[in-house]
Amino acid sequence: MGATMQLVVGLAGVASSSPRLAPPCAMATATTTSSCSVRKQSCSCCGAAHLPRRLQHKQQRRCGIRVRAVETDAAAGGEAEAAPEEPPSVDFAFVAPRLLPDGTPDVHYRTACGGQKLRDIMLDNYIDLYGPYDKLLLNCEGGGECGTCIVEVVEGGELLSPKTDVEKELLKRKPKTWRLACQATVGNPDSTGQMVIQQLPEWKIHEWDK
Repeated sequence: MGATMQLVVGLAGVASSSPRLAPPCAMATATTTSSCSVRKQSCSCCGAAHLPRRLQHKQQRRCGIRVRAVETDAAAGGEAEAAPEEPPSVDFAFVAPRLLPDGTPDVHYRTACGGQKLRDIMLDNYIDLYGPYDKLLLNCEGGGECGTCIVEVVEGGELLSPKTDVEKELLKRKPKTWRLACQATVGNPDSTGQMVIQQLPEWKIHEWDK
């Protein structure tokens, strides 16, 4: 019985939309990593015009075209072997506080399992969290005492745990979208969804359209 080889071609990606930030094309280098060993991909290409709006159509952005061969049984007319189902995970777009030299957003894409503190997800994936306070004795290292791990939740705030008493006290004069990464837990291990997180919002040079 002969077997035929069927080529399956797919586009993988997340297209982002960032108000007032970037013209289409010439997007910043986008890196996708998985802190829970779900998947690791890298993409460096154009194709993102603007940022949030729910990471517009996840299928449009990872611009690399993936081709895989699937063996089918020609005689029996068997179906292509199904790919193994991936475990639940949350997709993140972390936006740096400064634009790239060409005026486009500096966005870093990551994937992580839920049920973790946002601080741990960022540090495990090499996302800048503390900025100028990222030195010994300049932050409390997750104790919820210093307030230096502030992030702005642009999209996906419903995935985070409610504000703790510590956050309510330290952020009472800050915008409602600001959170302490060391206090906010991202869903649970079964959670799926997408989040856009502004790093170091107190140092950013642009504003989000509300």
